[in-house]
Amino acid sequence: MAVLPSLKGLQAFEAAARTGSFAGAAEELSVSAAAVSQLIRTVEEQMDRKLFHRVNRRAVLTEAGVEMLPRLTMAFQEIGSVARQLGGDAFRPRLVVSVPPSMAMGWLSQRLAGFVSSHGAVDISLRGEDDPVPFDRELIDIRLTYGPHYREHPTEDIVQDAVYPVCAPGLADTIKPEGLASLPLIHTGWGPTGAAFPSWHNWFEAAAIEPGRAAQRGLSANSSRAALDLAISGLGVALAQGIYCAEALEDGLLVRPLAQMVELRQPYCLTIPERSARRDVVDAFRQWLIDECRRAVGSPALR
Repeated sequence: MAVLPSLKGLQAFEAAARTGSFAGAAEELSVSAAAVSQLIRTVEEQMDRKLFHRVNRRAVLTEAGVEMLPRLTMAFQEIGSVARQLGGDAFRPRLVVSVPPSMAMGWLSQRLAGFVSSHGAVDISLRGEDDPVPFDRELIDIRLTYGPHYREHPTEDIVQDAVYPVCAPGLADTIKPEGLASLPLIHTGWGPTGAAFPSWHNWFEAAAIEPGRAAQRGLSANSSRAALDLAISGLGVALAQGIYCAEALEDGLLVRPLAQMVELRQPYCLTIPERSARRDVVDAFRQWLIDECRRAVGSPALR
């Protein structure tokens, strides 16, 4: 049987590659950065393979390192699963969740306690980021997107949403269909790399109202969450996705001054790479997240 590399060395390499630095690995493993460096050097000698290039005081993964990282991460996750089944608490499941920035800032972060309460202790890395995301380099376990961006990985459509005009209650008292264009409007744009967000022109067209130049004026925000906060502050009327505004409508922070809505062109989708698909914690989070999304979009406040 071939001599196996040092397990501690492999653990040091996996932690350094995953966290992006020897210092990060040292903090996670409760050793010094010098010890991490020595452990990795020992593994490199045992395997006769360079795992990192040392460039200007930075450690960059070699091809061998890139190939090893996801396999080692899965192996250590499996070891953790065995330890939990045997009653050990040295390992806890890790979960890397990637969502659009607006979902990370408030919507999902406010709900995560519910998942932890029902599932038990789990180390969650919540990443708010725009598409495209590097699944393998960042070891992302589950990605929620607007639209099916990652068909090269297993992807499922989970919910279809719409946008609704919403504003603070005090502002709603002054709104009439023919006078909406005279009020401050809040525009949302997801930027040149994002999907097209329904505009006020789209809404006025659906409502059969001629807005004139007024539909081009007002405040603008480059994230759905920021636009929603502006509306809650009473600064204007925003077009908000149901998934984000349902709770504020239920709590009375926002109202729907007009019933007309515009359906989004694409569904929200979940992508789970095959390396993560069989993990119990990923499956549990997937079902919990789908339930939360469907509960929000199906809110009575949106009917």
